[in-house]
Amino acid sequence: MTLAISTTSIPGSLADKVAAIAKAGFTGLELHEPDFTGFHGSAHDLRTMVEDCGLKTNLLKPFNDLEGWEGVARRRSFDRLERKFDLMQSLGTDLLLVGASSAETDDDAQLQADLAEAAERAAARGVRLAYLGLPWAGHVRSDAQALSLVETVDLANLGLALNSFLSLADGTKPAALRSVPADKIFHVQLSDAPKVSAEMRSMKRHFGLLPGQGRLNLAGFVKVLARGGYKGPWSIARVNEHSPLPGGRTMAVDGYRALVNLLDAVSREDPALRFDIPQLPPPVYSSGFEFIEFAVDSTSGSALTNLLSSMSFRMERRHRTKSVELWRQGAVNIVVNSDQDGFARKAFEEHGPSVCDMGLRVRDAAQTVERATALGTTAFSQPVGTGELDIPAIRGVGGNVVHFIDEKSDLHRVWDIEFEPVAKTEARQPAGLRRVDHVAQTMRHEEMQSWLLYYLSTFEMAKSPVVDVADPSGIVHSQVIESPEGEVRLNLNGAEGRRTFAAGFLADRFGAGVQHIAFLTDDIFETAAQLERNAFPRLSFSPNYYDDLQSQFDLSDEFVEALRAANILYDQHNGTEYFQIYSQPIFGGFFFEIVERRNGYAGYGARNASARLAAQIHNQRKMENG
Repeated sequence: MTLAISTTSIPGSLADKVAAIAKAGFTGLELHEPDFTGFHGSAHDLRTMVEDCGLKTNLLKPFNDLEGWEGVARRRSFDRLERKFDLMQSLGTDLLLVGASSAETDDDAQLQADLAEAAERAAARGVRLAYLGLPWAGHVRSDAQALSLVETVDLANLGLALNSFLSLADGTKPAALRSVPADKIFHVQLSDAPKVSAEMRSMKRHFGLLPGQGRLNLAGFVKVLARGGYKGPWSIARVNEHSPLPGGRTMAVDGYRALVNLLDAVSREDPALRFDIPQLPPPVYSSGFEFIEFAVDSTSGSALTNLLSSMSFRMERRHRTKSVELWRQGAVNIVVNSDQDGFARKAFEEHGPSVCDMGLRVRDAAQTVERATALGTTAFSQPVGTGELDIPAIRGVGGNVVHFIDEKSDLHRVWDIEFEPVAKTEARQPAGLRRVDHVAQTMRHEEMQSWLLYYLSTFEMAKSPVVDVADPSGIVHSQVIESPEGEVRLNLNGAEGRRTFAAGFLADRFGAGVQHIAFLTDDIFETAAQLERNAFPRLSFSPNYYDDLQSQFDLSDEFVEALRAANILYDQHNGTEYFQIYSQPIFGGFFFEIVERRNGYAGYGARNASARLAAQIHNQRKMENG
């Protein structure tokens, strides 16, 4: 068994593709012939390059329009086939992917005769053919039709190629593949897609996602084939050119992460199934945010702590040796780091004042890092001072860091070990903020699917469908992922275009990173009253929003007026309710949010996003104009 990926899924020159595929951890590749035709070297040169990288070329692809033609067209097809055999032997691969022909014919006898002749010619050259049914082909449009043809020809070196997208995207269940004999499956490609109802031909050029990015039952697909006895390559198929893609190295890592995570999940569900993948700890269950850390200097630090004070946070501890403060309210720990050395200082110099670190509570911090790094994530470390804890960590979105806190060691005592209490400060009534409700991370749209895989492969999390939010200057794509009980909620926002509020956050000073943090309260109106007493600089909204709100939900005059007076946004769904208060932005686009969820509201107020964005842009322009 090999783990492979198509060269067409990786951008760059063929040499760059091969190097990236090997470095990511794959053991094989599918060679897309157009990649070879643009390669300035011989087939022998490429074979040497591939083998020197520890890889195997599993198959050459594609070969189309073989069967079903007559006369000159048929002769030319077989002449081309012989030249492909020459190339395959020079490349050191014995398998050719043959896509079902576009020839319009119902002559089954001719199709059988053509495939039989092709297989006999291949046998004489010591190579095999993997036949793939295509929904847009002239005749053989399904796995069942392809299998029938292959079994009728009945030659040992003619088998099937299966592609999960082609097999499942029309709604077919994985169980339909149980009748396919394992010895007739030569190659399996894995490709995901959104759950859509569309005619397969129209989907041809629009979907081709990595496993886990779409909605297809790929775990079921793999289980059926593996239980049936398939032992051949598992390969990431060609990723569609219309899908947003990161760079070559990142794309290869994403592909490896997606493939290994899928096979790992299947083997956990059915321990009898074994795959040649690294031994991984289980996906990580996170029970909450332990801390969120900001990198600041003295000026931005004052702006941040003033805003925290206006939300009734108190500075309770200082680091024993560094210029680092711990601000607390409820179960929320905010770390304000203005130290002149270390990672936070580097993050400040690169991104300006920003969230540079998050701490997550997990069962086993070391195993968390072990799983993440085995899936291609970079571990993080920095020198540990006297009396400090060496807290396991990995790199996160935008180069930020994610630390892990568990109770198996002294990690959970970090606030007692590394920090000391400060003298009591002026008492201030808490604002009722209990914990972090969710964290929103903003990134370029083309990076969004990459970070989705990063989280879903490492942590025990589920994803929601993508929601497109209308910014007054463009579109922001938003996708939520959360832990099973909702202790950790992350909102990934992909900024598209250059003029949206989210895109401005990226361009002005940050790069990808945390754009807002939401805190949970049990009584939004009591919280709002305390924030008013604290002179909290909240975001205000257009009166038109509240007029529309009242008509949409048939709310009382008194209730709407209470929302309007406190600048609270509101949503409801099936008897549940959601309330939102926003701070004015600081640091060029970062902001805080305070929310209340009633009766189990599970969303994020998506209908209010446009009103919030419009208010933020209005506030930004007002600040710019003095």
